[in-house]
Amino acid sequence: MKRVLVTAGGSGIGLAMAHGFHAAGFEVWVTDVDPTALDDVPGTWCARVCDAADEVAVAGVMAEAGPLDVLCANAGIAGPTARVEDVALSDWRSCVSVNLEGAFLAAKHGLPAMKAAGRGSVVFTSSTAGIYGYPHRAPYAAAKWAIIGLMKTVAMEAGPFGVRANAICPGAVEGPRMEGVLNREAAAKGMTRDQVYDGYAAGTSMRTFVNASDIADMAVFLGSDAARRVSGQVIAVDGHTENPDPKL
Repeated sequence: MKRVLVTAGGSGIGLAMAHGFHAAGFEVWVTDVDPTALDDVPGTWCARVCDAADEVAVAGVMAEAGPLDVLCANAGIAGPTARVEDVALSDWRSCVSVNLEGAFLAAKHGLPAMKAAGRGSVVFTSSTAGIYGYPHRAPYAAAKWAIIGLMKTVAMEAGPFGVRANAICPGAVEGPRMEGVLNREAAAKGMTRDQVYDGYAAGTSMRTFVNASDIADMAVFLGSDAARRVSGQVIAVDGHTENPDPKL
């Protein structure tokens, strides 16, 4: 049975990915920094509390899980909502630590066993913020851009060993995390939550948000044999973002 590990797999996109791989017949491992997020995951999954930015913890979980067929480096936080000049350095560091260093640590400690086995797929969760500028979200955008550089480097280094790497760039994803973003941006821009929501939707050619299951479907495809020659790619699942903030 193939094995997948999803970081931040206790809720949101990560949980949807885990369910998608479970449905595809994978043995599922999930980590999450929040113990309560793991309380309700299926008992057949291997669930571990782990801070994605804690190298000792990450190394321990990767060693316990053993060789993975798919690694979803998915952990991330929204970070502060503020103009660049108003972002506290501590908030910058916290956001970059989880989003970028978390992805780096997952790859660092997951890749050796994959390369030794001569197979594997690393799926990084970036964002459309890693493709465009993102007003009032500088730390998040910077980290998500950097994940794409990390992914392309992993693809080049690990490709000769039969290991692929790709990045999914979700757009605006329906759910509690995006609701928090909408409310913070509304406050920062002097707008209502609905105005910000409509602005996001209007910035896509399909005029819609996406669901966590849409991201999960792409992750399962990238982890499957159907994508065996897909590597080093940045794939947006966002309804085609034309302008990330048309109302700014």
